Amino acid sequence: MGREPERITELAQLKAFTHPLRIELYRLLTAARTATASHLAEQAGEAVSLVSYHLRKLAEHGFIEEAAEQGRDGRERWWRVSAERSFTFRSADFDGTPEGTAALTGVTRELLTTRTRSYLNYLDQQAGWEREWTRAAFSSEYTLRLTAGELQELAEEMGAFVRRWRERAEAAETAEAAEAGGTGRETVALHLYGFPFRP
Repeated sequence: MGREPERITELAQLKAFTHPLRIELYRLLTAARTATASHLAEQAGEAVSLVSYHLRKLAEHGFIEEAAEQGRDGRERWWRVSAERSFTFRSADFDGTPEGTAALTGVTRELLTTRTRSYLNYLDQQAGWEREWTRAAFSSEYTLRLTAGELQELAEEMGAFVRRWRERAEAAETAEAAEAGGTGRETVALHLYGFPFRP
């Protein structure tokens, strides 16, 4: 079974993601694997000083760390997503106080906004992708009749399923790195939502 993500239970840690630029920087760094504030600032279209500040805030809460082995001359700090970690959070850990509920709502809304923007960017740029990628991409919606307990079980099973795929891809990429030539791999975003609604 794949690695379990670290569950965020501290309000201060959750609030680290209330700023939209921090979410964007975390995503950019995840895709790049390692990068400097300068590289990330160029991609995000922001000032290097602002990006450096937000990177330090993410590091304070353990989401990212320095990648010192990348630095060649010591003038620029290289960063990476904290090794071997991914994160998750649950409403039940924060919905007991007004401050927790506000932070939870703010972070969740910002995550949805950035995920939507990411998918819309793909749709706008899909003509530039090779046909094998546009054929493999998918968008699905399912409507199920579940209890709250079944929805929780479904979420846990899907999380375990995706972690197995992540480990499989990481192992294959490591094996492919030993061989000459490209791997044909791209960063893929997988967005899944499960929530109750009444028509």
